[in-house]
Amino acid sequence: MKAIVYEEYGGSEVLRLAEVEEPHAGPGQVRLKVVAVGVNGLDYKIRHGWLRQVFPVTFPVVPGMEAAGIVDEVGEGVTGISVGDEVMGMTTTGCYAEYALASDVALKPAALDWESAAALPAAVQTSHGVLDVLKVTRGETLLVHGAAGVVGSAGVQLAVARGVTVIGTASEANHDYLRSLGAVPVVYGDGLVDRVRAVAPQGIDAVYDAAGYDALAASVVLRGGTTDRVLTIADQRAAELGVEFFMGTPGPFAAELAEYARLAADGRLRIRIDRSFPLTDAAEAEELSEAGHPRGKLILRP
Repeated sequence: MKAIVYEEYGGSEVLRLAEVEEPHAGPGQVRLKVVAVGVNGLDYKIRHGWLRQVFPVTFPVVPGMEAAGIVDEVGEGVTGISVGDEVMGMTTTGCYAEYALASDVALKPAALDWESAAALPAAVQTSHGVLDVLKVTRGETLLVHGAAGVVGSAGVQLAVARGVTVIGTASEANHDYLRSLGAVPVVYGDGLVDRVRAVAPQGIDAVYDAAGYDALAASVVLRGGTTDRVLTIADQRAAELGVEFFMGTPGPFAAELAEYARLAADGRLRIRIDRSFPLTDAAEAEELSEAGHPRGKLILRP
């Protein structure tokens, strides 16, 4: 099959299109004919070798971990999924490819387009896990950094649905978007503590950092000097401040993903799509992801 691979750590120049062996579904797995792939920040971080202690790789590597596609093989022990089903989820093999394996997928609603299906799994699974760990509940106030990004905006919507007041940091250009999601927007950067206090005089009960741009120190101040109920998914210097770096929660997520997919199909959960690229342009997509300024999800189409 055709796939994007890299055989050494490095920049986007190490990515190339290659012919590799097709994977086949083993026990508990399904194989997808990949239709759309979500590009994630972890993809380029793993490629650079920045996370080799957490995500060790064996070269050659096929990147990618989030996809939507059509099931064409079903392994022993799989129930509820059949050949021909349109599904979405996190993959167990790299999915910058024509085929990928997965063991925990949800059916894609017919009304949900392929790009939106590929954009949903990582964002909602991460934000669902963060909100559960933070234990945010109705009536509380949550500060979300990077609130207009793909993962951050999912966190905003999931928190608002729980009855939480959400303060979201973003550039001013994204403030109307945040208001449309139900958040109170504030500009990030110098003076953040005062701006947040002005819109949330009741105080901040928890902080979800999906940005990683030096927001943790201010977050600790806003939490009254404690790191309790402060989580980041993006700031590698979290340990220096004693803040927990969220690496995800193990376990099946298909049932929850199916519900979020239904909400997305109904227009009640939105993930913005920035651009869609052919698989051959994976390097360009990862360069844009690494630059940090896409206005939505980046998608690859094999």
